[in-house]
Amino acid sequence: MDKPQVTVEGKIPRSFGFNRRKLTAAATYFAMRSSTRVGCPFRSVTVILQDDVFSDEVHRGIMNVEGATDVITQRYDPMPGEPDGIYGEIYVNCSQALRVVPKRRGWNHDKELLLYIAHGMDHLTGADDMTPKEYTRMRRRELGWISDWLMISPSQPLSN
Repeated sequence: MDKPQVTVEGKIPRSFGFNRRKLTAAATYFAMRSSTRVGCPFRSVTVILQDDVFSDEVHRGIMNVEGATDVITQRYDPMPGEPDGIYGEIYVNCSQALRVVPKRRGWNHDKELLLYIAHGMDHLTGADDMTPKEYTRMRRRELGWISDWLMISPSQPLSN
């Protein structure tokens, strides 16, 4: 499959060990893994990093639900003349990622941010987590993607 066009927008808080290039590489990897799962190519996806206030606004605007959340996805149909495939946006709440990590043993901010991005890619391909079985299936798949990416990504530091 073709490599998707992935863009990361927004400020990466200093608490995370990522620069934009490394975060884009991870998001691209997750898009390709998710795409392979469903046999439909990602064409263009934008990952938008946000805080609680922006998350609340987007959550209300897209889902008509009040309050900040971890990840919100918005999928679009191709414009006339564009090839079929997956086009969309993933809104990732960095504030929530920083807040929940202390509650998880053996986890860190970087993995939490990667989890949100992988989860968004999974949702853009139609995966759902409305039942415990679906949630478990998604989480297992996303954790596998993160583990695989961390093993194959360059061993250089994630920042700078």
